[in-house]
Amino acid sequence: MDIQTPRAFQSLLQASRYKGVWGGRGSGKSHFFAESVVERCIMQPSSRIVCVREVQKSLKDSVKRLIEDKIVALGVGGRFDVKATEIGTPGGGVIVFQGLQDHTAESVKSLEGFHVAWAEEAQSLSTRSMELLRPTIRAPGSELWFSWNPRSAADPVDELLRGITPPPDAIVRRVNYSDNPFFPPELEVEREYDSRTNPSRYGHIWMGDYEPVAIGAIWDRLMLHRNRRQGMPEMSRILVSVDPAVSNTPGSDEHGIVVVGIGSDGRGYVLADYSIRGSPMQWAGRAVAALDEFDADAIVIERNQGGDMCAQTLRTVRPRVRIVEVVATRGKHVRAEPIAALYSLDRISHVGTFQRLEDQMCQITAGGYEGDGSPDRVDAMVWGFTELFPAINRAKAKPRERERAPLSWMG
Repeated sequence: MDIQTPRAFQSLLQASRYKGVWGGRGSGKSHFFAESVVERCIMQPSSRIVCVREVQKSLKDSVKRLIEDKIVALGVGGRFDVKATEIGTPGGGVIVFQGLQDHTAESVKSLEGFHVAWAEEAQSLSTRSMELLRPTIRAPGSELWFSWNPRSAADPVDELLRGITPPPDAIVRRVNYSDNPFFPPELEVEREYDSRTNPSRYGHIWMGDYEPVAIGAIWDRLMLHRNRRQGMPEMSRILVSVDPAVSNTPGSDEHGIVVVGIGSDGRGYVLADYSIRGSPMQWAGRAVAALDEFDADAIVIERNQGGDMCAQTLRTVRPRVRIVEVVATRGKHVRAEPIAALYSLDRISHVGTFQRLEDQMCQITAGGYEGDGSPDRVDAMVWGFTELFPAINRAKAKPRERERAPLSWMG
């Protein structure tokens, strides 16, 4: 076989437990993995490969046709047995196509002897599906391949392969149309058209950037990038702000823990995001650690979820910790709007990049939160800045009702 592998993909030709390629349209990532499937089956006879998606309603949703086309293009059609639902490979192996959403912890065991799992459109994989897939593919030398166009830093595949602690045996590459020497002229016309007419979504479609903001969002990424800073100035006040979750289960919301401050220049700054899932003692311990790290003045905490218990949990970790308790009386998006107004006036900056916090911010609209779950990180940030900038959040005094004069006999 003569496979012309673009330079951007060549590092993925070596063996590795995890291989990930992310980027925009026209990058050739699906073609690379389809060719890799055919190559593996020829070079390692009896290979068993499963091509998965989160949802596969029919084989039309799968990469089966793409792999069939590669088998023909590479001139090895006589070595494969293409069937209606699967492809037989040299040495008695097989390529199958499945939707992970249809699997249970019991049924997924049928894949334990497989050597490769390729997840196409991996940005759609749920946490449950990732937890089913990873320990199931366990044959000696087995590999997990992922190709995707990112939507959000909160997507499970991004958390795994582009997060703070990716697996040690992982090769992950960003590849875009500009890295593809076979990028067709027809797609170049489409790309240029989107560049001119759809600039807000161009980065996501063609460059592999995260999804743009929700329609009507009160924050946008340009606003955030415009005021981003690499370091913080001398700070006049720093707070650790916490929005605790109601419960502690695998599907629970996160405990929002965000460090904010106001500088000597009068501007607001987001300094850190330490949000986690975990027990009350875990979030309390992390909040107190952040307090010490930044020499913060106090911990701001919403007491709606848990009342006095939240403050008591903090004082279990640090008996004399200073706590500012706040109570939610308005909806999340209503509380967020005055803080978003400060951003629009260029009065708040992020010191560094906080991708998951910023993803949540760009999903909050005047009508509510458009993302999944709860915007715990944003809630924590909003509470902190509400304390730091009290003037713009002070409720307007209600006008007094004019006292009525007593009715005369004339009514």
